Order: sequence, then C-alpha cells, then structure tokens
Amino acid sequence: MNLANVLERSDDDLLPGAPALVADGRQWSYRDVRTESGRTRAAVTAVGVGPGDVVALLAGISPAFVTAYHGILAAGAVAAPLNPLAPGAELVRELAVLRPAALVVGPAAVPVVAGLDPDVLRGVPVLEVAGAVAEVEPDLSPPVDRAADDPAVLLFTSGTAGTPRPAVLTHRNLEVNRRQVIAQLGELVGPGAVSLCALPLFHVFALNSILGVTFAVGGTVVLQPRFDPVAAMAAVVEHGVTMVVGAPPMWSAFAALSDEELAPLRGLRVAASGAAPLPRTVSERLLAAGVRVQEGYGLTEASPGVCMATGTDAPIGSVGPPLPGVEVRLVDAQGGDVLVGDEGEVWVRGPNVFAGYLDDPDATRAVLTDDGWLRTGDLAVVDEKGHLSIVGRSKELVIVSGFNVAPREVEEVLLSAAGVAAAVAYGVPHPHTGEAVHADVVAAEGAVLDTDLLLAHCERYLARYKCPVSIQVVASLPVGVTGKRLRPGG
Repeated sequence: MNLANVLERSDDDLLPGAPALVADGRQWSYRDVRTESGRTRAAVTAVGVGPGDVVALLAGISPAFVTAYHGILAAGAVAAPLNPLAPGAELVRELAVLRPAALVVGPAAVPVVAGLDPDVLRGVPVLEVAGAVAEVEPDLSPPVDRAADDPAVLLFTSGTAGTPRPAVLTHRNLEVNRRQVIAQLGELVGPGAVSLCALPLFHVFALNSILGVTFAVGGTVVLQPRFDPVAAMAAVVEHGVTMVVGAPPMWSAFAALSDEELAPLRGLRVAASGAAPLPRTVSERLLAAGVRVQEGYGLTEASPGVCMATGTDAPIGSVGPPLPGVEVRLVDAQGGDVLVGDEGEVWVRGPNVFAGYLDDPDATRAVLTDDGWLRTGDLAVVDEKGHLSIVGRSKELVIVSGFNVAPREVEEVLLSAAGVAAAVAYGVPHPHTGEAVHADVVAAEGAVLDTDLLLAHCERYLARYKCPVSIQVVASLPVGVTGKRLRPGG
C-alpha cells in the first residue's frame, strides 16, 4: 500500500485530455506529475533517504508541492509539509521536532530556507525542486510498498492536543478518508471532477480533502496560489470547475460579489465549507444568489473528514451526518451518551483516526481512549435525522481562517519578551477570519511595555495567523478559586 499509487495510472485510463493539474497557465497530465514526482523520489533516495525516514517539505500552493509530496511518498518516506510563510523561529522549532533526513524546497520557499541559521540544517540535505531535483533522472518504478499502518504524513496541529505537535497519519488513515468522502458524494464526484484549490497544501484540508480526493477519482486540480474571488470566478469558468471546497474566509469573499459575478458558482456540483464554522449571514447571502454552500466537519487527527452535509438535506448551519465508516458519539461530562438535541463533546472512531502524536505518548493518551475513540474537544448537538451541528469548543483553541491556534503557544512567545511578567491569549470575533487572537499582558515590576514592540516580537516568532491582532497591558490577570489563571472565552 502507498498513497503514491494514485499516480500509477495511464492517462489513457482517464477522460481524454483531462489534466491532473492546472497552474500558471499550464497543464500537467498524470504522466507529467508522475515523471516529476519520480525526480523527487530519485533525489531523496540519492542522499540516503529510505523507507520510514522523515522528509520535510516546504512549498506553496504549486505543482512543485504536488510532485514533491508524491515523490517523497513513492520513496517510502514520510512527508512532513511545513508552512512556507512561517517565520524562521517557528520552522526551527518544527525541524528540531521532526529531525528530518532531508528537506525538499519549492521555488518560492528557497529564500525562507536561505534565511535559516545554517546550524539548524547541519547534516540535512536541502533539495530544491527547481535545482538539484530537476536535474536527476526520474525513478519511475512502482512506489515502495508500505504497510497500511505505516506513517505517511506528519502534520503539525494544535488540534485536540492544545500545543502544536506532529500528528501521525498513516497510509490507511488518508486513503480511507478519501474513499469515505467519495462514497458520501456519490455521483457528485467522478473522473470529470475539476477542483479549485486555493487553500494551503500543508494543511490537511487541502492536502487530502481536495488534492487527495480529486486525484483518487482521476480528476483535475486547479491551483490558485493567491486567492482572489474575481480571479477564482474566472478560473471556474475557464476550466469548468465542478467543486469548490474552501474555508469560511473564501466564502465570505465570494459573498461580497454581486449576484451577476456569482453566477458561475451556481452550476457547481459541490460547494463546501470547512475548517471553521461558516457564518450564517454568509451562507444565506450566497443562497439568495443561487449558491448553496454546505458545511463539513473534521480535524487533522481524523484525516480530516468526520461529517459532511454536501449532498444531504441537512439544514443551514449543520455539518451533516457522519461519513460512511465513521462512528460519532456525543458524550457528556460523565462519559455517557447525550440525548437528541442535548449538547455533548464529539468523540470519533474509525479507520481514519490518526495513530497518535509523534514521540508523545502522554498527549496521545490524552485524546485517544483505549478502545479507539478520539476526544475532539468540540461540542455539538444532533437532530432526529443524525445531522450534527457544532455549537462550541470545550478546548481553548482559537480558529483563525480555519487554522487552529493554541493560546499557550502565543503566551510563551509573549513571555519571552523583555518586561512581560504574565500573559494570556484568547480568541475574539473578527469579521474576516471568524476569530482572531487578542492578548492581555502584565508588565514586570518597573517595566514599561510598548504594545507595538510586543506585536513585532510575535511576528518574529509566530506565523501571521497566530499573531495577536491586539495586545492590552493590564494590571493583573484573573484567576479562579484554585489559583488557575482564567482565559476569557476559553
């Protein structure tokens, strides 16, 4: 078993002339993608990478990411996609955790790697897709066979664990979840599927629910590296896009267009939103323009799909029923199942649930029960038809444009700044990103804090979406009766 087997098909087996990728005014056939993936495979193998070794991948929404990702998998290695827009300090922390055998770099990320301290990558071969990788002969032999439960991908997440750590997703996890989504969509997806991908491929939503699902049915992925609603609409028309899967900020941007500009979306087979709750005002605005956007629910630890309203009669605001083969329980504080209409924590079980957090058995035990249930920390209610509606979170995460932010990570960065004695970070409503991070800080005795300098400090150590949009200096932070610091909204 190997996820890279998805490329082991002849173009003749697909719809005549249907490309695998469209980007930058060019088309790549499945044969083209396999050939370029074979170059990455040959390049990583040449520097000593073998089955089970971790290879970090730093690339944007580009063909370079797609080909490198499949090439790493074909070599039998474990792909670890990282955020190419993350500041150097964050990448350094992640690379220290991963200890990769090699780092593959897309063209846009070359300057990022060049800016890292050379000691960070000492002994780690750095392979540029447009450089050393492009110069090798492709290895087009069948992908290295892997056991179904062998790790395939490592993805950093703040999900159910609270602080960023790599979730281990196996070949079975990711392959099964693709098939679960395809089974749910039925006739809405097939070889003629054309998906627009404007979400970061280092995030599991785009990686498996868009790229993985579309490739699994022999469809076409249209890459849009920089999302713009008008340009996206032009791409829908030009390439005959049938599926648009996005996060709420995308749909909010679409909702700002006129009815006439939204016309191309009315013919979509699939218009789906995920990664965060879709504001009701947005879904109703789009529906009034003839575009029905339905929601889904998932998380990195579930590869990611758990529930999906697309293709069902689920009402607006619902994430629909569980995917085929996925078990869902709603559990009260005592561990018992709640009644229909009552709120409970979402527990998930199925072959799509991850293998655990890398080298962190304590964090794994905290979220996985002995009998395989994943405690998500999300709160939901279920109706008589089995449709779930997410109503909140029992965990402290802030969700910014669909990305999970652990307040603790932000607080640690703030506490590393001179003059900060205490800090608390939490989510606040934001009109464009759903939520944003705000922080309250307490000055050390005798110190005077400049919030602009603190914001700049955060920008040096955190990805942009994790940075506070505002910081307030306060005299003290509230604590509970046990002395534990209280986090507003947490």
